[in-house]
Amino acid sequence: MVSLGFTLKDFEYFFLILVRISAFIAVAPFFSMSSVPNKVKAGISFAVALLLWFCVPYMEVEYATTIDYAGIVIKEAIAGLLIGFSASICNYIILFAGHLIDTDMGFAMVSVFDPVTKNQVSISGTFYNYMIMLCLLCSGMHTYILRALIDSYTLIPINMELFDINGLYNNMLEFLGDYVVIGFRIFLPVFMALMILNVVLGVLAKVAPQMNMFVVGMQLKILTGLLVMFVTVYLLPDISGFIFEETKKMMVTFLGNMY
Repeated sequence: MVSLGFTLKDFEYFFLILVRISAFIAVAPFFSMSSVPNKVKAGISFAVALLLWFCVPYMEVEYATTIDYAGIVIKEAIAGLLIGFSASICNYIILFAGHLIDTDMGFAMVSVFDPVTKNQVSISGTFYNYMIMLCLLCSGMHTYILRALIDSYTLIPINMELFDINGLYNNMLEFLGDYVVIGFRIFLPVFMALMILNVVLGVLAKVAPQMNMFVVGMQLKILTGLLVMFVTVYLLPDISGFIFEETKKMMVTFLGNMY
């Protein structure tokens, strides 16, 4: 006969597990999409927390007052938010590269509403973002970040978070430098093609001043940019693999600054 007991201490411990997972689901890529219903997000959080409650070794959570317990809840929420944020921050590189492409092609004034991020984003950024997300889904990134969250309970048990503020700050500064470099690398093929086109148009403007290079140049820049994007679309799996590696690096770095 199997007897399952569930005391008030068990509920308090389960609630702390649920808080970290819910905070992670709220900001993590794939899970935090606005197209995913809130009931589904809540169901995933509860199901994962329930499984972990049976798997994670029980540790006594010591606190004296309700305020102390509230502080532990806040620490668990911050830990979940940081883990989810570290997994999602690398996706903004794609939007940055798309913004650079649209600015150079002449689509800077054209933007669309992205229901996922609930922001106005560029056309190229939206295209690249959804293509990269599909590649990442095929590569199993959603299972990796979920496993990383589960493994965080081994590295950082309940109420054992030690946030290294200076370490997190330095990691963010390092990422911002890589953010610009990686985004420009994605933008580089379009940039080189359009730069050569601008040189050719400048020479033609000197050779044939009677030609309206402004009208001709606008059409040629859009056509050239779209052609280069079409030709280089086979590079998207490599870009998604690079983003995947950067995501792993960021998650490991953030977890290392929390214990």
